[in-house]
Parts: sequence; C-alpha cells; structure tokens
Amino acid sequence: MNLTKASEFMAMYARPLDRRRFELLTGEGDREALLAALNAYRNPDGGYGHGLEPDLRSRTSQPGPALHAFEVFEELAPVTAPEAVALCDWLASVTLPDGGLPFGLHVPDPAGCAPFWAGADPGASSLQITAVVAATAQRVAVHDRAVAEHPWLDRATRYCLDALRAKDELHALELAFALWLADAVDDTEAIALLGEHIPDNGLVHVQGGLEDEMMRPLDFAPYPGRPVRSLFKPDVITAELRRLDGEQRDDGGWRVDFASYSPAAELEWSGYATVKAVSILTRNADR
Repeated sequence: MNLTKASEFMAMYARPLDRRRFELLTGEGDREALLAALNAYRNPDGGYGHGLEPDLRSRTSQPGPALHAFEVFEELAPVTAPEAVALCDWLASVTLPDGGLPFGLHVPDPAGCAPFWAGADPGASSLQITAVVAATAQRVAVHDRAVAEHPWLDRATRYCLDALRAKDELHALELAFALWLADAVDDTEAIALLGEHIPDNGLVHVQGGLEDEMMRPLDFAPYPGRPVRSLFKPDVITAELRRLDGEQRDDGGWRVDFASYSPAAELEWSGYATVKAVSILTRNADR
C-alpha cells in the first residue's frame, strides 16, 4: 500500500467527507471538520440524504444514508456528537411495527438513484438495511452511551437477530450485514449459524449484482480480533489482504466492484472505497 499515492488520489478525486475521513484515519485529521462535512448531508428531521449514500441522490432522509452517518460517528471516537442520538430518534420515527426499517422511503426526486432505492417498499421491513444500520450503530454505542441506551437500537437489534434465525436462505448482503451485527453484539451462536452459509473460500455471489460480484472474507470480517474472524482460516484472510493490497490502482485509489448509477456516484464510491481499503489494511497490519 502506497499511502502517499492514496493521499494524492483523495485530494484529486474524493468528496470532502471522505477526504476528512482519510485525514483522520492517517493521523492528520480534524474531528470538527469531519463532523461539519457529514452535517452537509443532514436534514432538519435528524436524518441524512443528499447523496450521502452515493447511489441514492435524493435530498430526503433515508435509512440507507444512516449507515454512512454512523460510520462517521464511529470514527469520531472517543468524541461523541449529539447528531448520533438525534439520528436514532429519526430512525425510531420510521421504524415499522415489527421493529425493522424499510429498505427505503418514498423518493420524490429519483434522478441518479438506483432503482432498488427508488422502488423500495416503505411498508416492508428489510433485514438487510436494518442489520447494517444497527450493526454500525452498535459500534458507535461502544463509546457513546446515549446511542447505547436508545430504545431504537435494542429494538432494531432484536428484530434482526430474530429475523436471521427465521430465514433458511439469505442474500449475500443480508448475510454480511447480519454477521456484522452478530459480531458487534458478540452473539457467537448467530455467528456460527450464519457461518454455515459461507463456503471455505469465503466467496458468496451477490444475487442480482454483476456476474462476478462477490462478498469476500474481508467483507464479512474486515478487522482482526473479532469473533467473526473465527469463520475463516488464517491463510484465507492473508490471501485476501494481499489481494486487497494489490488492487490499489496506479492513481493511488481503489474502486468498488459493483455498478454505480450516476457519474457522481462512480467517482464518490472510489473515494469511499479508498478509505475502506486503507482502514482494513492498516488495522490488519499487526494482526
């Protein structure tokens, strides 16, 4: 990994939010600047929109962008932000009676939005979106007591843990995000149950995605020292880390392996992917 080239890539191509995230990750960041960059996507209702999720360009608050907001709140640790618990309030306001979040709410401005976002059913709970949002919120809860004690988080977590046990088949993204949540709450029973869906090589095809789009071991278990890592043999993880390291482009950045739905999204995902790759490689360096 060439951090100098990665930094140059971020300066030339990434949106301000991911530049601030990269700076904090590499030890040169400003938490106040990062929070300010995130709040550019915030709505008065406490939710987030405006393309914070790159393939969801809508100005409206949506469950999907909440994931990315919680990623930033986790990165702010040990600093907490009142916006995090306000986001929990907003999520509680759109949670369905069974405790789950809808995949998406009504999109009045669908330009540049992926069809799965624009066409989502706001009356149906989604294990996929609820699990990924709750999992990231649980990681924030480690240092933010207000988030840890918010009733929305417990309710969403219980919905997901019940739902994953009731399903015989899981979409690759449901599987990954349910594992993130089970790992975040140290539910080893759920981790073992979900692990039965993953072959020894750790590759699970993403149904409905590109022909070669896969969820890989580092998508399921990106960081060392977590219970979910026990699902994968050490040599599988080592090979995946070498693979990720080798995917750095000549321009210094990384790219996603899924389709984007607007020119802006394609560019923004590259900055996001670069932050993610540097984070994974850095945190695994001394494993």
